[in-house]
Amino acid sequence: MIASASMLRSLLLLSLIAAGCSSPPPAPPVHQATGIKICEVDSSSAIVWARLTENSERVGVEGGIPDVRYVDPESGELIERRGRQNADPVVTFPEGRDVATIEGAVPGTLGEVRVRYRARGVDEWLETPWAAVDPAADFTTQLRLAGLSSATHFDIAVEGRSLGGQEPSSVTEGEFQTAPDADDEAKVVFTVTTGTSYKDQDAEGGGFNMYAQMSKLAPDFFVHTGDILYYDSLAKTLPLAEWHWQRMYSLPTNVAFHRKTASYFIKDDHDVFMNDSWPTKETKFMGGFTFEQGLAVFRQQVGMGDRTYRTVRWGKDLQVWMVEGRDFRSPNDMEDGPDKTIWGAEQFEWLRSTMEASDASFRVLISPTPIVGPDRVRKNDNHANAGFTYEGDQVRSFLAGLGNAVVVCGDRHWQYVSRDAETGLREYSSGPASDAHAGGFSEDQRTDEHVYLNVIGGFLAATVEREDGEPRLSMKHYSVDGDLLNEDVFTGR
Repeated sequence: MIASASMLRSLLLLSLIAAGCSSPPPAPPVHQATGIKICEVDSSSAIVWARLTENSERVGVEGGIPDVRYVDPESGELIERRGRQNADPVVTFPEGRDVATIEGAVPGTLGEVRVRYRARGVDEWLETPWAAVDPAADFTTQLRLAGLSSATHFDIAVEGRSLGGQEPSSVTEGEFQTAPDADDEAKVVFTVTTGTSYKDQDAEGGGFNMYAQMSKLAPDFFVHTGDILYYDSLAKTLPLAEWHWQRMYSLPTNVAFHRKTASYFIKDDHDVFMNDSWPTKETKFMGGFTFEQGLAVFRQQVGMGDRTYRTVRWGKDLQVWMVEGRDFRSPNDMEDGPDKTIWGAEQFEWLRSTMEASDASFRVLISPTPIVGPDRVRKNDNHANAGFTYEGDQVRSFLAGLGNAVVVCGDRHWQYVSRDAETGLREYSSGPASDAHAGGFSEDQRTDEHVYLNVIGGFLAATVEREDGEPRLSMKHYSVDGDLLNEDVFTGR
């Protein structure tokens, strides 16, 4: 990790304090250029993710980006990328630049963070103790708010200060809504997307148009199903992987959205290592960056509880499950059968038991990858593919048997609604975050299982509410500009 000037000054400050110096030099102010994330909200708690930065703004396009080439195993010459070849990468930075000074870089700095919070309409602020950010975790920290009242709108102020400082030098204001209790017949709105590719941004000034469009719906929460960023081409070291998060979450649209919307994050292949990867995959393609490092970076960059698979209840009519698709999976090229898995036995059993025990009117499973599909024949990375037929059949049969379960998935670069020919299980693919990232499928590949198909970017929105006393689930696909493209409506039990 490269030490920034601010970090060195902070270390000097600590050494002077330890040495008993009475008048250490004043510490520089800290900033929060990568925003905040309000995560894992339930009826009584939330996790606020924060990061302190040396500067108030990200490095602009003048910083350039690294060039990556690969060592040809036969000639030893540096060649351009050909697919995802098993060859050693060589990273070259623009002249005079390093990982802290390339485009989108936001170097972190030492300091402390606290969260002040209060229910809207209440005068008195509560606050967490000051907590130091962790330089070994890209200068991040996660603060848990507990004992919150359900179905309540909270205002927060995330404050940052230098080590040894007394007053905050940075404040980021935010807000979120806690979940209703399990017996509350509340209206709930949530949104979902996937595939936020940095190179495929579509918002003027940087970022993604769909965030502003989602905000217009005032969602109670948001779920990112994975492919949050794409490590494959450039994340050949741990610092470069952390840089991917810095440049994505310093984009104006991302900062604005996440300080006012509760979020849950699910990781997929591109967020942990490389395309279609699994824990034991061996390759030179990612250089010095490892699958294990990818697991750790994900947990440091989003607010997360003990497990990356979890369930949360949002009132009487909705319970949501979010599953982990990378940590426990078998190799994709393993022969299919009872021992081949994506979820692992423990997670699958947890899913069965918790879904069967739920009395919610609607049970929504959100998966980073498809379960119904149909997908492209050449793919072999999800439950809709032939390579995972055994477990896929079990999953579809179980979910369909519940009677009131639907699947929401990410990963695919097109929007769809499909109905499984064997079980009747419905699946909703959110589609990617921008039109530029849409592709990989076409109208002439449409099957009888497709209820809706559109190779386009945008997002999915779901609304659960009561109509004449009966629970109702509406699933709507939107374009990146907020145009309604398709709607399905279900009534509950």
